[in-house]
Amino acid sequence: MEVTVAKSAGFCFGVKRAVDTVYREIESGEKPVYTFGPIIHNEQVVEDLENRGVQVILSEDELEGLSGGTVVIRSHGVSRDVCEKIEARGMKIVDATCPFVKKIHRIVDEEGRKGRHVVIIGSADHPEVQAISGWCKEPPVIIESEEEARDFKTDPDKKLCLVSQTTFNYNKFQELVEIINKKGYDIIVLNTICNATEVRQTEARKVAQCSDVMIVIGDRHSSNTQKLFEICKNECKNTYYIQTVKDLDLAEVRSVDNVGITAGASTPNKIIEEVQKNVRNEL
Repeated sequence: MEVTVAKSAGFCFGVKRAVDTVYREIESGEKPVYTFGPIIHNEQVVEDLENRGVQVILSEDELEGLSGGTVVIRSHGVSRDVCEKIEARGMKIVDATCPFVKKIHRIVDEEGRKGRHVVIIGSADHPEVQAISGWCKEPPVIIESEEEARDFKTDPDKKLCLVSQTTFNYNKFQELVEIINKKGYDIIVLNTICNATEVRQTEARKVAQCSDVMIVIGDRHSSNTQKLFEICKNECKNTYYIQTVKDLDLAEVRSVDNVGITAGASTPNKIIEEVQKNVRNEL
């Protein structure tokens, strides 16, 4: 059996930066330390931080009962309103928003001031998209599917600015843009999908094409891992989505020639190594 682990599997730059930021705040000794929302979509990392005293703020309402302390903004970012509410509570803000996400905040803010209405390609219930929406001058249009793209209509005189969730499927983004462009609106299209996401998706597709069994590792709430699973499943019917080695059914990898492994951007290397080790033990 040959086991191939995607080179790009595991923490991306933005996730590593966010996680390292929280651990630095813990080590500084200043308490209490909060994160607005889980710092990343990974239960194991969030649990470890909670064990070290970090508290997760799950909503704006929870800010009302707080004063003082440090709030680390998660990698997905937050809206302008949330930032202002944190500051109003007299709390210190440490912004660990992924720089690629932060760039989108600046784009939609600037284009909104120029009079363009924002269209976001992404999932409306994802925290990154919700944060981006919170930097738009007007409520944006959010499109995730071909049906939504085909049904999209607006004032023909309205100028538009189209951006993407950083972890959106690149090929699907291109398809949706093509549908919207054919409508003839005055629109500028900015591909804000993170380059690391494109590389990870392309590599996952190639590994899956050459595998009898494909294992995708990541938190169940991780958008980018879900996208990887969809991509791999299209190339390898025996694709499995697991969070940790405990979810791995080794019976699935016995008696096959090639096993591929990839992981989402919020998956620690330790988990990837544990899965790889257990698969190799079946050799």
